[in-house]
Amino acid sequence: MLSALIWVPIVAAAIVGFWPGNLTAKTTKQFSLIVTAIVLILSLALVSQFNVLDSNQQFVESLPWIDALGLTYQLGVDGLSLPLVIINSLLTLVALYATQDDIRRPRFYYSLVLVLNGAVTGAFVAQDLLLFFLFYELEIIPLYFLIAIWGGVRRGYAATKFLIYTALSGILILASFLGLVWLTHSPTFAYGSLRPIGETFAGIASGSFPTSALPITTQLVLTIGILIGFGIKIPLVPFHTWLPDAHVEASTPISVLLAGVLLKLGTYGLMRFGLGLFPEAWAILAPWLASWAVFSVLYGALNAIAQTDMKKMVAYSSIGHMGYILLATAAATPLSLLATVFQMVSHGLISALLFILVGVVYHKTGTRDIQVLRGLLNPERGLPVIGSLMIVAVMASAGLPGMIGFIAEFLIFRGSYPVFPTQTILCMVGTGLTAVYFLLLVNKAFFGRLSEEFSNLPPVSWSDRAPAIVLAAIIVFLGLQPNWMVRWSDATTASLIILPQIHATKTSPSAKPLQAPQLSQIGG
Repeated sequence: MLSALIWVPIVAAAIVGFWPGNLTAKTTKQFSLIVTAIVLILSLALVSQFNVLDSNQQFVESLPWIDALGLTYQLGVDGLSLPLVIINSLLTLVALYATQDDIRRPRFYYSLVLVLNGAVTGAFVAQDLLLFFLFYELEIIPLYFLIAIWGGVRRGYAATKFLIYTALSGILILASFLGLVWLTHSPTFAYGSLRPIGETFAGIASGSFPTSALPITTQLVLTIGILIGFGIKIPLVPFHTWLPDAHVEASTPISVLLAGVLLKLGTYGLMRFGLGLFPEAWAILAPWLASWAVFSVLYGALNAIAQTDMKKMVAYSSIGHMGYILLATAAATPLSLLATVFQMVSHGLISALLFILVGVVYHKTGTRDIQVLRGLLNPERGLPVIGSLMIVAVMASAGLPGMIGFIAEFLIFRGSYPVFPTQTILCMVGTGLTAVYFLLLVNKAFFGRLSEEFSNLPPVSWSDRAPAIVLAAIIVFLGLQPNWMVRWSDATTASLIILPQIHATKTSPSAKPLQAPQLSQIGG
């Protein structure tokens, strides 16, 4: 099943790219949509067979590959990766549907998007460090071309900047992975054999697992390499400068994938390989990480307020919202870690909706400048449906009750406050600033009298509205019924904090391990 999720889109990309006959743009798009819909159905099929009480990897596939390198083709999915696999499939389908029918070089474009989908899924389900790295690097290639060929005026600059930053990220991650394997003398890169956690508490307390045997100084060095590597991908300040340029120059469908899916490789990597492999070093670095999160949240929010380009404003908002995930991961409480998965899904859906709506506005008006736009909510001559959906999106991003963003941020703040009260309060200020800059966007662009130059806007077809309506419906549904999602991740995120609690127990025998609460126990 997991191999199918990876290789079906990649094989389909090869068919599209190398088909000997002529393929029209319409046929290519229809074929790609069918393939992506099949992938989404397969990913949803995992849910029907997934055991929510089991924190271990499920649907495991393991085959020997290159014995000399200790590389195995090992796949698995748990409560941390399952929601991300599904959202990758969903947003790829949305992005392909939102692609213009007359796009240039359609066969190359759709092939790249399909390869991107398979590579990202491969990274989420890989259970071998080197295999993860291969998929992590593979997704760089299609994304670079998607920005460089189908981007805006400065697409070459933005794509090259993305490539340089992401290549540096990969170098740091690979160096940390190689250092871990070499220093522990592990014969394999398998995640399960390197993670310092066992099936029983006795196994953990024995200290016989590879990463726990390393000196703490060595663990800190390797953890910092992983932090910076994935921090570039998230991105966290000051490694963020590639993101606004990439978003502004990328086409709308690629911005949807970039914000909704690609950034989550960074946050997923922090949880899986930072906290998961080096919990002792993570505990030492946690106060610094929480402060780093505050800096990213406030910097992203304040920069968003200063923007006049709607797309750049949404890009900076992503930097701020990714900081919430770092705060929650630094706190590493049962509730905060559960909240990180919810926030990854929440941000993926909300940012995708925002970028789709901004794309429609730009396509119909020819500008994204909120100093020029006004009155687009006009019911007769404006874009009333798009404006209404934009209000829904900004309310969700600002964390208003009834939306998925409220649940995600509430869980993060409640889970992080007992550990980092000051940093949590400062991050809550960032939520208030989110309301400020999105209120500026809506008030300037959608309210007031419609500008004369935009008085005869082309009509928005239902096919243009459909992706936004679907995403808005999911955002509201999960905001009202959050347990439909959090129950898939509860057991997995709780297992990530067992090791730090065991070390705390060895240091202070009176300490009691925390138990992960069910959502019903926290008022959900």
